[in-house]
Amino acid sequence: MGNFAGFGTATLGFLAELGDNNNRDWFQANKARYDTDVLEPALDFIVAVGDRLPTISRHLVAIPKRTGGSLMRVYRDTRFSKDKTPYKTNIGIQFRHEQAKDVHAPGLYFHLDNDECFLGVGMWHPERDALAAIRAAIMDNGASWKRVRDARPFRDVFELGGASLKRPPRGFPADHCYVDDLMRKDFIGTHRMAPGRAASPGLADEVFTLFAAGKGFMRFLCRALELPF
Repeated sequence: MGNFAGFGTATLGFLAELGDNNNRDWFQANKARYDTDVLEPALDFIVAVGDRLPTISRHLVAIPKRTGGSLMRVYRDTRFSKDKTPYKTNIGIQFRHEQAKDVHAPGLYFHLDNDECFLGVGMWHPERDALAAIRAAIMDNGASWKRVRDARPFRDVFELGGASLKRPPRGFPADHCYVDDLMRKDFIGTHRMAPGRAASPGLADEVFTLFAAGKGFMRFLCRALELPF
């Protein structure tokens, strides 16, 4: 793996062609292009961002591997989907907490396809016990939650989003000052970028700087789950 030089036109071009030819025969015939145009720059990006991660937290990991690492599989899980196309037409990269078991754990996320490019920080669809622990932490440490949620560096970069309940969760007061946050089913901040910016050789530096703005938010979630940060 060499120095990251950006996700150039060849990367987005391959993903676009894959969208038009999403079948095993085409992918196998073009697998060498996938390795050169998608896999290799993605692994270089993981290394470039990963070298800087300890300044956010030494418990976030970057694993530059084809499978089983920070790069999400190109193969779609079609078992429970009406869409049976076998391949993802995006690049998904997650820098997870070292104690993470899956994509629902605390982490930093990078997504790129021809239509959008965005970053995510936090937890997407946390499991029931983790969600309960975060809500309890907000109840018990409201001032700390407000401080990280409303911190200028975080709010200037990230927008809180994701799914929410329609009413307060059982056992939580409907009139609580943070009831909107207690109703969240995702605790994730997102930042959207133009896909064309991914071609820049400076993308890794830019993404890391943006990720760093979510440090306080990530720390709150990890402490709620009694994870080191």
